[in-house]
Amino acid sequence: MAAGTSMSPDEDALPFLTLASAPSQDGKTEAPRGAWKILGLFYYAALYYPLAACATAGHTAAHLLGSTLSWAHLGVQVWQRAECPQVPKIYKYYSLLASLPLLLGLGFLSLWYPVQLVRSFSRRTGAGSKGLQSSYSEEYLRNLLCRKKLGSSYHTSKHGFLSWARVCLRHCIYTPQPGFHLSLKLVLSATLTGTAIYQVALLLLVGVVPTIQKVRAGVTTDVSYLLAGFGIVLSEDKQEVVELVKHHLWALEVCYISALVLSCLLTFLVLMRSLVTHRTNLRALHRGAALDLSPLHRSPHPSRQAIFCWMSFSAYQTAFICLGLLVQQIIFFLGTTALAFLVLMPVLHGRNLLLFRSLESSWPFWLTLALAVILQNMAAHWVFLETHDGHPQLTNRRVLYAATFLLFPLNVLVGAMVATWRVLLSALYNAIHLGQMDLSLLPPRAATLDPGYYTYRNFLKIEVSQSHPAMTAFCSLLLQAQSLLPRTMAAPQDSLRPGEEDEGMQLLQTKDSMAKGARPGASRGRARWGLAYTLLHNPTLQVFRKTALLGANGAQP
Repeated sequence: MAAGTSMSPDEDALPFLTLASAPSQDGKTEAPRGAWKILGLFYYAALYYPLAACATAGHTAAHLLGSTLSWAHLGVQVWQRAECPQVPKIYKYYSLLASLPLLLGLGFLSLWYPVQLVRSFSRRTGAGSKGLQSSYSEEYLRNLLCRKKLGSSYHTSKHGFLSWARVCLRHCIYTPQPGFHLSLKLVLSATLTGTAIYQVALLLLVGVVPTIQKVRAGVTTDVSYLLAGFGIVLSEDKQEVVELVKHHLWALEVCYISALVLSCLLTFLVLMRSLVTHRTNLRALHRGAALDLSPLHRSPHPSRQAIFCWMSFSAYQTAFICLGLLVQQIIFFLGTTALAFLVLMPVLHGRNLLLFRSLESSWPFWLTLALAVILQNMAAHWVFLETHDGHPQLTNRRVLYAATFLLFPLNVLVGAMVATWRVLLSALYNAIHLGQMDLSLLPPRAATLDPGYYTYRNFLKIEVSQSHPAMTAFCSLLLQAQSLLPRTMAAPQDSLRPGEEDEGMQLLQTKDSMAKGARPGASRGRARWGLAYTLLHNPTLQVFRKTALLGANGAQP
């Protein structure tokens, strides 16, 4: 997160490093900053990597080091912003506003690491603690096996606008659900993407709006002569011309800010919708669904392309979201500006009615197209369709063929209008969903040619094959059973009895079943049941199913 919040262009690519070369002949120093700017891309990642690595170690020393580093980084950032709150770059408060996500992230880590440090000290006296991944996996499996009928809680007797809105919000906005957590990779990716949206929106805001305000404040009566040079005469009164220009600049600023707000809202909505889709796809894959990749990439084994896609997923999503936000800003700004300057302001002021005058001069053309569409629909309903025994049938075929031939030129013009609308609608749809990698922007047959969609599918492939919660839970349970029980077990039986499945479910429901004195037969049943259930419900282990069952049961399954 810290690296993503600090990648704005700067004169000094590497802080705390003086980049200077020998002075040139004219007495000015020249610094080859190109190579240093490339190295600057790795600077923040290397600087904050130890701080992030301490969170994955799970050791007391790591938590102590993480606490020290987080407080040190936070202190340096706060001291730097307090000493130099205004920087003459783009906008005087841009540096302070751009560092807010970094300060919030460091503040969170400076509180999270001490809490983990205190917990690690308190766990030393206990019998041990479970890792975060194993505890979630066991919770997921327990929720899966002990699932109750929850249909009555999701469906109400009243079907109205509120229930419809609730269903729409559940499908569009991510809300946590018990028994299922998104992976850490997806959570970090969403956090980085949200931070990138903030940074891009801030850059678009402070880079344009202050400039428009300065231009509006500096408008004088000389602007009337400038407009007259282009043949534009707004009014004979120069002061009125100044007020009109200022009003138009204010409207332009409002259009720009409105487009930016709309773009940010749609981008965040797409991000939330992506999280909902991630959860739906992961649940389907955990239940055994297949990836809709090409036949060459449906192997459950990890591949070179899949690993590369997993590594680049977060970066790709951040780049797609930022580019989508920029494209949306351009489209919405052009649309709102055209609406304001061609429709709203001419109607309010009663001047510059260019759009209405063009419509007035070309109204026969548009009326002809509208009548052609309306008459064809009316003829299709009343002339060319008749109902027999409750089923509509085609009739008056000769008239239909003649009308189709005669109206062909008009339909060509209508088709040109429809094609223009199709292009605009496709551009708007693709711009809004550009950052949604779980949705292909190409037709289904060419979906694998979409690099974003292809990366997302391979990312899911690695996520499910390497971190399936059922597999993680059973591995954790088997390791616990192996460490707590003596390894004096007889050879396992040939098959898995139905009673042992209930026994395994009962063992998962109890939090401390080992303390009740389990029998060697129960441990054998738990091991066989766990292995069989894992192999049957994990699609990535299908190729190993026969070998694993032979090794566990000692006979042909």
